[in-house]
Amino acid sequence: MVMLNQSDAAAASPAAIDKEEIDRLVAALGRLKEEVAKSVVGQREVIDQLTIALICGGHVLLEGSPGVGKTLLVRVLGVAAGLKFARVQFTPDLMPADITGGMTLVPDEDGRPRLQFQPGPIFTQALLADEINRATPKTQSALLEAMQEHTVTAAGRTMPLPEPFFVLATQNPVEMEGTYRLPEAQIDRFLFKTLVDYPSEEHLHGILDLTTGAVLPEPKQVLEASEIVLLQKLVRQVPVAWHVQRTVARFAVATQPGLPGGSPEIARYFRFGLSPRGAQSLVLAAKGHALLSGRYNVAFEDLEAMLAPTLRHRVQLNYEGEAEGIDPGAVMKTLLSEQMRKAA
Repeated sequence: MVMLNQSDAAAASPAAIDKEEIDRLVAALGRLKEEVAKSVVGQREVIDQLTIALICGGHVLLEGSPGVGKTLLVRVLGVAAGLKFARVQFTPDLMPADITGGMTLVPDEDGRPRLQFQPGPIFTQALLADEINRATPKTQSALLEAMQEHTVTAAGRTMPLPEPFFVLATQNPVEMEGTYRLPEAQIDRFLFKTLVDYPSEEHLHGILDLTTGAVLPEPKQVLEASEIVLLQKLVRQVPVAWHVQRTVARFAVATQPGLPGGSPEIARYFRFGLSPRGAQSLVLAAKGHALLSGRYNVAFEDLEAMLAPTLRHRVQLNYEGEAEGIDPGAVMKTLLSEQMRKAA
């Protein structure tokens, strides 16, 4: 694969960003990661994935046990990236209007009541949807338009959301009582499903030392919201070689169990494979990973690095696959490797 240098990448688009600006923005991304890591110990891979999702304009579904730092991670990232932050605690009695806002009576200049739209917490830049699977599907669906279109329709009006708009939703996989399964249409709109694991002994020791002392760490802002928007434009300008993009297309088709000529394992154990939106997400995430790594075109290693967080919530086993204990991630990794060997 022919690697492009910075000037080649910048020249690939009519709306090119000059070399010095690219260098500055990529360096700022590195500082963003380091600033978040000062407050969130031992979650480097998770921090990388959230940073990539942010610069790709995608949303993240965070899954992990209670108390592993999911909420802290989102709050610190919002502060370091210079984003307005809001948190919504999802509960079974939460209504869609509690998120989007609604019409309320407010006094006018003469003291007479009049109807006026009061924006809800969704009118922010970084929205933490905490324990999203505790709300009913009707309330969860209030996020669908916002996540896809970056707009909210309420009271007969369609209103744009602030840019950048970034949703980070958490769900608890341990306690399933009183929870609701997320609709497939909503799950597919998350760029990543990121797993937040329990820290190692060494990292836990660092967490205790950092958070139980007299002085708690305070994150510093290292980016502006306007720079995040610029980075989102820059990510889309990262070139993808024809054979790399073709490999993603062949891989996505090969994950479909109903198509002829596919893998017998896919046909036997999988209910459905990667959607076109999923293939788009894999390519976009690979662009973000390349940029975060200081490279200016997409390589196969970027696809491999982004495969698990991009696909783990998009492909689904059938009953036989679940009964046999099939690991969908391992199957997808093998399938991608086969397609990359064919393209080499």
